[in-house]
Amino acid sequence: MDANATDHPIAEARANMSDLLASVRLLRRTKFLTSRGKRHAAVIPADLGELIEKVGGPDAAAELLKSQIED
Repeated sequence: MDANATDHPIAEARANMSDLLASVRLLRRTKFLTSRGKRHAAVIPADLGELIEKVGGPDAAAELLKSQIED
C-alpha cells in the first residue's frame, strides 16, 4: 500500500487496514476508500472526527468550512 496515495480501493484497504490506519493516525493523512474509481468514504484522524461531532456532524462541519472559503 502506498502511504502517500490518498485514494485506496476498498478491497486493498481491507487487506491492509493496519497500514492504512497507521498512516492516518501517525502521518495525519486523510484516506479515501474507493470502488471503481469513485470515492465512497474517508478515514480521518480521530481528533478531526471528534471536532466534526462537536459542531453537529458532517453537514454542519461542511457548512462551516464552506463559509470560510467562499468569498
